[in-house]
Parts: sequence; C-alpha cells; structure tokens
Amino acid sequence: MKRPPAKSCTQRPRGPVIADQHNPENAASVLVAEDFEDYRRFIAASLDKQRSVRIVGEATDGMQAVQKALELKPDIILMDIGMPNLNGIEAARQILASLPESKILFLSQELSKDIALHALGIGARGYVVKSQAAKELVPAIETVLKGERFVSRVLGLNGASTPKSSAAHSE
Repeated sequence: MKRPPAKSCTQRPRGPVIADQHNPENAASVLVAEDFEDYRRFIAASLDKQRSVRIVGEATDGMQAVQKALELKPDIILMDIGMPNLNGIEAARQILASLPESKILFLSQELSKDIALHALGIGARGYVVKSQAAKELVPAIETVLKGERFVSRVLGLNGASTPKSSAAHSE
C-alpha cells in the first residue's frame, strides 16, 4: 500500500524533499529542520534506504520547525542551528518546553565544543557536525532513538560531562 507523500512546509516548485515512502509504517518519524535545500536533499537521500525511519515533514526556518513539531509530534527532529526567523537552539528550547519527550538531534556546521555543549545542555539528544554527517547521521539517529546521546567524534567530547548525561556518545 503506497502512502501519500508527507506535507512539506516549503514552497518550491521542485516538490518536497521527502524520503521514499517505502519505509514501514512503524518506522520512526523524522522532521527535518534545515534552511538549505541541497542539504535537505542530502538528508533525504541518506535516510531513503533506512527502513527504520521516514521523513514526515520539513521546515526551512526555526518558527516552522516549532509549528511542525507541535503538529506532527515526530519521534526525532533533525535541527540545524543557523536558521532564519528563529535559530535552532531557540526553536529546540520552545519545542522541548511543549514536548519534553522530543528527541532533537542537531546537525550543524559549527565545530565549537561550547555550542555543542550548549545544545546538549538545553536538552538535545545529539549533535552531528555536517561535515561528518555522511558517516555519522544514521548511527546518530539510531543512538538517539535508543535514548542515548551522540556527539560527532570530531568535536572530541567523548567522556565530557554534559548536562542531563554523564557522557557524550559517538559511534
């Protein structure tokens, strides 16, 4: 049974960046909050063959991310930090205030340990540096869905003390 494509909050002629809907219905739902279209396409392509997840929506700015998270209540939210209208950190803070069980995984170009620790400190479950996403995105999602933390190895935070977690995790 084919499922209709998920609704997108983007307005672009090429259509939504939603992964192939061949994923099973019990797959974890994913909201992608990323303002750069090419990177959203990369995420969709990376997750397309993963039967354990399905992209249910996308947002191109922080305010849309909050709205879509409240509407869709996804299992995991992939969130960029540097987005227009409302940055990802503040969007995550607002989402977690309303949906404290949300699992937020930041995807950012920021290599700052301080920014990563701040993101984890507000309640995010993980932080993947975009340059490492090709090899770390899927393991990060799997780790976060298991209730564990994931931090890109390149940040060198393994064993670092983070709020709400005794250790940063990296596969």
